[in-house]
Amino acid sequence: MAAHIGRRLRKGAATTAVAAAAVAALSASQAPGVTVDDQGRQSAGDATSAPDAAADDSATGNSPYYTDLPPLNSPAPSPSAGSGEAGDRSASEAGIPATVLDAYKKAEAALRGTGCNLPWQLLAAIGKVESGQARGGRVDADGTTVSPILGPQLDGNGFALIRDTDNGAYDGNRMYDQAVGPMQFIPSTWSWAGRDGNGDGRKDPNNIYDAALAAGHYLCRYDWDLSQPGDLRKAILSYNNSTDYLNTVLSWLEYYRKGTHEIPDGTGALPDDRSDARPGVTPSAPGTTPPARPGTRPGKPSGSRPSPSPTAPGTGGPSTPPTTPPPSTPPTPTDTVHHLEDAGTGTLTAMAGHTFAERISTRAETQAGKAVAKVRIRFTIVGDTDSTFAGGESVATVTTDASGVAVAPALQAGERTGAFAVQAAVVGRSVKGVPYKVTVTQRAADALTRVGEKELTCVAGGEFAEPVAVEATYGGEAAGKVAVTAKLVTSADDPAEDDKGPYFKDADGKAVRTLTGLRTDADGRLTLPKLYADDTAGTFLLRLTTAGGATLDVELTVEPAATPSPDPDPSADPDPSTDPSTEPSQTPAA
Repeated sequence: MAAHIGRRLRKGAATTAVAAAAVAALSASQAPGVTVDDQGRQSAGDATSAPDAAADDSATGNSPYYTDLPPLNSPAPSPSAGSGEAGDRSASEAGIPATVLDAYKKAEAALRGTGCNLPWQLLAAIGKVESGQARGGRVDADGTTVSPILGPQLDGNGFALIRDTDNGAYDGNRMYDQAVGPMQFIPSTWSWAGRDGNGDGRKDPNNIYDAALAAGHYLCRYDWDLSQPGDLRKAILSYNNSTDYLNTVLSWLEYYRKGTHEIPDGTGALPDDRSDARPGVTPSAPGTTPPARPGTRPGKPSGSRPSPSPTAPGTGGPSTPPTTPPPSTPPTPTDTVHHLEDAGTGTLTAMAGHTFAERISTRAETQAGKAVAKVRIRFTIVGDTDSTFAGGESVATVTTDASGVAVAPALQAGERTGAFAVQAAVVGRSVKGVPYKVTVTQRAADALTRVGEKELTCVAGGEFAEPVAVEATYGGEAAGKVAVTAKLVTSADDPAEDDKGPYFKDADGKAVRTLTGLRTDADGRLTLPKLYADDTAGTFLLRLTTAGGATLDVELTVEPAATPSPDPDPSADPDPSTDPSTEPSQTPAA
């Protein structure tokens, strides 16, 4: 205990110097938007809150976090960099446990090529601040924490108020939510942001591979480019909406960018300082039962005597002064919501690959039908579909306006056709929601035109030199990925397949006169395979049709093969002018 107190005292004495030096180094390097004042204090410049950054919709619910700053020495110190307790602790603070580091790097690799430019060092910085790298890497071989890491219950007493959303499934608490796991997701966020990072078929917030991949997707969910300072700040703030949190994460991000080293699992040092530390109150480290808040009354000791009963005035006995009932907490807007109603949403139908013209609108109302503003409505896509909201997510949260209406982001239809649903629900309150039916139809074209004007001709028995190329449009715009059928028909009035004339070849080289499964490219264009002709001459018709009713007839001409000149008949009479038998005899003169 004495050693621990001594170390805390030494650390307290050095805090100002450490903080000033760390943030000064950060401001002089690549950390975007970070400045340091003349006292060594760090600020994030134009840091602004990200969309949907309210506590109940951030990754952590704005839970407490570790505030320790990086050490001043190199991230990868040499063996002689220090000795004794201080040197050993510095090395363990700078290192990242092997399994935890592997999870961060795998998450970065999984998101590479998305345009997000997520660095694994950002995940390491958040993991350090949230859980001290999974409590120093105390994970099993699969990456699951040896024991659960839980933040304090978010009961509104010093923290955000987030009532239970998972029936205790993740945090074991059926009254209030608690942040869970090495990346400290609250259950309501994990329900849609959770990922399977280790391929075991489960999404477990206590598994560092699952949690790191989920954190990566969460940070990239708004098409942010994390190589850009503004997007980086917004992404971090969306994880925990605090400028102090932003500054601490940026400090560790820059530290890890300079280099780090791998240490064995379970050997990492735990941070000391928590953001919820207050004079006279012990910080609530993740995984512990949160301490009593200032002003709360401890339970009555066992064996204590009951208080005397009050005596009526004038009887001479003791009297109990009237007690003032504790002030009641005024209801929040969310508390007043009785139900949700559709706010005039039209038909939700769109072609595959297109953006829905209609957006979902939902109205929050009291029991009397009065509009409720400032209520967060969560829209969740449900069903077998690859359609998403703008930004690529299946969940979007929007706050109701003064008229009580929340309008969901535009839906983007995927390639999978059919029906699915979008469920609207109140965040933090179990009330009747509103389901919306959504339909995705197949891609279609309303017009087909031929590309090129050259006549399509060939000789019987030959092949057409010019391929048939067409362009599909819908509403005047290029219709990409539209299914097209090409068929040689008998005539303009008879759509039956022709049994003679031009043909295509299948993979085995056999003649076929109907092709299905053709699709236009992204620009709405399609070039058909080569056409051949049999020995039948004449004019033929190639008919192309698409979903949506577009039709185009292309005329094909097959010319007769040239007739070769006959060979001379040796038995025929010779030309009299050259036949010697017809020449007059020339008898010599006597």
